[in-house]
Amino acid sequence: MRFFNLCQISLPLISFVLLGWIAPRANAALLVGSYNNNSVLRYDEKTGEFIDDFVPSGSGGLKGPTGLTIGPDKNLYVSSILSGSVKRYDGKTGNFISSFVPSLSGGLDTPEDLVFGSDSNLYVTSVNSRTSNSVLRYNGQTGAFIDTFVPSGSGGLSAPVSLSFGSDGNLYVSSTLTDSILRYNGQTGAFIDTFVTEEKGSEPGGLTFGPDGNLYVANFNTNNISRFNGKTGVFIDTFVSAGSGGLNDPIKPIFGPDANLYVSGLKSNNVLRYDGKTGAFIDTFVPAGRGGLNGAGFLAFTEDSIVVPEPRMGLAVLALGAALGAGKVVSRKQKATS
Repeated sequence: MRFFNLCQISLPLISFVLLGWIAPRANAALLVGSYNNNSVLRYDEKTGEFIDDFVPSGSGGLKGPTGLTIGPDKNLYVSSILSGSVKRYDGKTGNFISSFVPSLSGGLDTPEDLVFGSDSNLYVTSVNSRTSNSVLRYNGQTGAFIDTFVPSGSGGLSAPVSLSFGSDGNLYVSSTLTDSILRYNGQTGAFIDTFVTEEKGSEPGGLTFGPDGNLYVANFNTNNISRFNGKTGVFIDTFVSAGSGGLNDPIKPIFGPDANLYVSGLKSNNVLRYDGKTGAFIDTFVPAGRGGLNGAGFLAFTEDSIVVPEPRMGLAVLALGAALGAGKVVSRKQKATS
């Protein structure tokens, strides 16, 4: 009787466990550039728990990862600031694919941030104040240099740390050393205006447009996040106050799948989370040094990045079921003869 009862209970239980284990799953993840050890780390997008070294240290010649973006092909593109290039990695495995933009292509010098435009081409800031201060454009499929989209120093551009396209289709670029955000025609790259003027000495760097259409700017020197009207550039408020939650040297703020704001701190070496509507500190999403994080840099959320392929377990489950079924028959025979 005991064996028969065990079989009756175990078959659905074991099948459930096995089927649960083999079912394919796909989740989002938070990618964080780890500047000082030349890698990109992956964390659970809901808990902040460390998953793995998505891009291992130095993979493909990565040196000083800065800007991260997911391309139209769902692969990961990373600015390698110390090698003057852009690397491409498989968006699901993190395996190195190619040096998408080779070192110094088109005069690229100290690439910081990068973004794909509506034309599917890649735009990269070239930051070195002695040789560049420009935004370069590359073919989004081949990485071939197209042109200097924003010429050196256009509109007073100095140290273009970050960039983003707005809902108006124009390109917004932080001019860190002039404490301003400049706007350029999204089709031609021609200078339009100084969209935002920040407090002197604030050193605005990373910028992003939020779900509300407003512009959010990380001020590297004053350790806060400013919010501006996304259409007029008028100052709204200090969305994240100076040092809130221990913020120190904020890089580029991004909004997550939960609509909250995530900001990495280079000196605090962590990722902090803030309420996406109020800017109130929520928690330290990725604590300092978790998973070997060393020099927390740019962030990116990626969907369908944790994929467990379905093994060929169907026959094994069927075989297990058959064996247990046979066990039932045996136990019944044993019961009948006892």
